Amino acid sequence: MAGRSPAGLWWHLHPLTFLGAEPQALPEGSPVVHRLPRLERWLDHVVALGCDGLLLGPVFASSSHGYDTVTYDLIDPRLGDADDLAHLVAAARERGVAVALDGVFNHVGRDFWAFRRVLAEGPTSPYASWFRLTWPADGWQGPGSEPAYETFEGHGALVALDHREPAVREAVSGVLERWAEVGVTAWRLDAAYAVAPGFLRAVTDAARAARPESLVPRRGHPRRLRRGRRRRGAGRRHPVPGCGRRRGAASSTATSGRLAHALGRHGGLTGDAEPQTFLGNHDVTRIASQVPDEALLPHAEVVLMTVAGVPSVYAGDEHGLHAVKEERAGGDDAIRPAFPEDPLALVPEVPGTFGRYRDLAQLRRAHPWLRTCTTEAGALANEHLVYTSRAAADGPGRLVVALSLHADPVDLEVPEGGWQVALGEAEVSPGRVRLPARGWAVLTEV
Repeated sequence: MAGRSPAGLWWHLHPLTFLGAEPQALPEGSPVVHRLPRLERWLDHVVALGCDGLLLGPVFASSSHGYDTVTYDLIDPRLGDADDLAHLVAAARERGVAVALDGVFNHVGRDFWAFRRVLAEGPTSPYASWFRLTWPADGWQGPGSEPAYETFEGHGALVALDHREPAVREAVSGVLERWAEVGVTAWRLDAAYAVAPGFLRAVTDAARAARPESLVPRRGHPRRLRRGRRRRGAGRRHPVPGCGRRRGAASSTATSGRLAHALGRHGGLTGDAEPQTFLGNHDVTRIASQVPDEALLPHAEVVLMTVAGVPSVYAGDEHGLHAVKEERAGGDDAIRPAFPEDPLALVPEVPGTFGRYRDLAQLRRAHPWLRTCTTEAGALANEHLVYTSRAAADGPGRLVVALSLHADPVDLEVPEGGWQVALGEAEVSPGRVRLPARGWAVLTEV
């Protein structure tokens, strides 16, 4: 995710499906379809939700879903062109909204221009070193004689780049610079766990050296990178995307013990790193379809917004949309629907969800130290949990979150001090908080 930016909360969407684009690349020579300008109509929705960042999934020319890149130099013709993106970035900036792009730099599609050159030219191609290839034992027999190649997680349509190759690093650095010229300096690095930390560090450090305002993370194993930054004496913090934080928040609807364990793991990944935190994205079943009861949906949302990191909201989750990911061809269709052109035409499926996200965003904006806070579990049982989030390095600021999965009201112990209910429903007395059945509350200091 983007680094220390004005965006404390991102609204995330998958542009190709959100805008109803064709599932496959347009035939060569087809006119550009200018769909990106339609996103400008959603910017006021982003602001009303309380987000100040728009995180776009893949926008570069690709063969199908966006992650099988054909070239980084062009916006996918199913979405528009560079001018469309520049206008969107400018319109967002007028509203105080940052725009981040999905940097898919671990792999490309089989139709990626450099890989096609390799298939046509063989092992002597100047681009053969860009990929991890194994040529046939009897040698290359001309076009049609393919090498074996490393893929992304076994997907033959996704060809892994060789990040040891200096030319690959130069090419990716060029991508960041190319799109910075139209105002994009914030990036999410896709599948960054699969990329050598040294490669991403070199690329992102170069981007920040060229443009200090660039908001790209240093990625890799968080603890390893934190040690590296201490040796260099770096003072900036950078977020670390990861699914673990999603699972931790979702576990708040299962058992409190699992949530307490997840919060402990989450704390171990923070410090100098700022995790990207989320409940949903374009690859997972929506959170509203995971909770056993819609009454527990707020619990996951509250956890997302009261622990350290850089939260993102997947488009539609703010209205409680339901959808299940299936492991089959087309199994992502339900979680990647086309959205209406007018935000007001999006029908909420869980009433009150939008307002809750908005209130939680306002709470987070009022307590900016939450981005780097530490979290400690307090009163814990199988069906309830109290935890305290406090400003890092013993700075001023703390709040208490009380969650209950119990079917009856519960009376829970809270830390000493004067507390008031900021969000949720509860009765507060010295050292205690009483929650209704399956209740939740965020308490702030008086």
